[in-house]
Amino acid sequence: MLLSEIVDVSRTVSESSRRLEKIATLAECIRHLEPAEIAIGVAFLSGDVRQGRIGIGWASLRDAQHEPASTATLSVVEVDELFGRIARAEGRGSSGERARLLGTLMAKATAVEQDFVRRLLIGELRQGAQQGVLLEAVARAAGVPAAAVRRAAMLCGDLGTVAVSALEQGEAGLSGHRLELLRPIEPMLAQTAESPADALGRLGQLAAEYKLDGARVQIHRLGDEVRIFTRGLHDVTARAPEIVETIRALPVKSLVLDGEAIVLKPDGTPQPFQTTMRRFGRRLDVDAMKSELPLSPFFFDILHLDGTDLFDRAARERFEALSEALPAPLVIPRKLVSDASALEAFQDEALATGHEGIMLKSLEASYEAGQRGAGWLKLKPAHSLDLVVLAVEWGSGRRKGWLSNLHLGARDPTSGGFVMLGKTFKGMTDEMLLWQTARFLELEIGREGHVVHVRPEQVVEILLDGVQQSPHYPAGLALRFARVKRYRSDKRADEADTIETVRSIYAHGFKRDQ
Repeated sequence: MLLSEIVDVSRTVSESSRRLEKIATLAECIRHLEPAEIAIGVAFLSGDVRQGRIGIGWASLRDAQHEPASTATLSVVEVDELFGRIARAEGRGSSGERARLLGTLMAKATAVEQDFVRRLLIGELRQGAQQGVLLEAVARAAGVPAAAVRRAAMLCGDLGTVAVSALEQGEAGLSGHRLELLRPIEPMLAQTAESPADALGRLGQLAAEYKLDGARVQIHRLGDEVRIFTRGLHDVTARAPEIVETIRALPVKSLVLDGEAIVLKPDGTPQPFQTTMRRFGRRLDVDAMKSELPLSPFFFDILHLDGTDLFDRAARERFEALSEALPAPLVIPRKLVSDASALEAFQDEALATGHEGIMLKSLEASYEAGQRGAGWLKLKPAHSLDLVVLAVEWGSGRRKGWLSNLHLGARDPTSGGFVMLGKTFKGMTDEMLLWQTARFLELEIGREGHVVHVRPEQVVEILLDGVQQSPHYPAGLALRFARVKRYRSDKRADEADTIETVRSIYAHGFKRDQ
């Protein structure tokens, strides 16, 4: 298949506002991919390259100016091969080799293909083909149930590979994807509850847990081998040897755990989130850091135990298995609750212990990896949103020379882009200002006066007093008294809160005000 055909489909999908139309268009394209093209095409249609980051940034793309080709001749396989060669370039002279290969690609591309490649490489290909839409498109193209594709993608972690299985082998191929020990799967995520009554109305009797302000970890053990993965599926085993020792000492042969790692104060209350992340951010002097800032793990779920996968089991069964496999100090505090007063008392207890809130979980829900499942709810005492930084302004006065005022956006699953909701420069320490100046200059894609536009990748947790109507922003809504709580470098932009969540906060606040 020619790259131009993918570009045409991408444009058609981006111009459609209807989910079913997007799915049908994508499915028709995927159906016509040759076997060697399937994984490549699915990656391109989702706005990714199979090789991940390949060492090409905005400056490289700016310098790779070529007269566009008049005729479309590039195939998706040829483009993928060039991306692979760029990714493999390393050592002395690698920058020049990457520039040469990128120039070769751009010289063969038409104007629309050049634009597509640029946006693909800087993560700006926002066309509304999010993984959920693509997943259903793969299912339709292969004539298999979407649930089977979703399950395989959960276990495999790569929709392109799953698409190959679905199109070539059908359901039989999909059933071959199983949880593989020592390879992480996407974590299950939570929706938001407005109040204890709201949570009980949605879940009925539920399990309430402390919501720790730590680092999400997924831990695999097979025999004596232990691996620790972050929320973003990065291997950080070497940075937490004390957790490795704890897991290796358990009387089990194999397991997969989901939980939090956190640095505690001597009195057992939590250190600030930044302290825990500082520990995970250190690759050197691990032994010294281990003594200075020891990590304590707490687990809330178990997905596999001694040869048996548990993620399809009801939560009550998984909780029982977790309690049997782990000593009590390693299990996160949990309580079964069926009335609002008991739930409020448990929340007060969690807050008094220094934690940020509570998690509320259905006792019947399975583990929906990679999904923001309806069976998990988070409840915090004040509104907070995980938003994406779209641009940032140079500061003035005391903040001159630092990037300060953040332009904040919520994720729009329909368009695949982000909807701006306001700006803030509040809540930032000098340490934050220093860090974010370096970070956003790395993400820069262009400037407009004192505004630096950035790739929408950095997630930041924002505290707010509510949401109000505003004619100044696209959704007609703006944040009230927004201030920065912390940067969430453990979260990807596609895990940020959606514009629907923001609308829900506005709707509930409006009703209460009436």
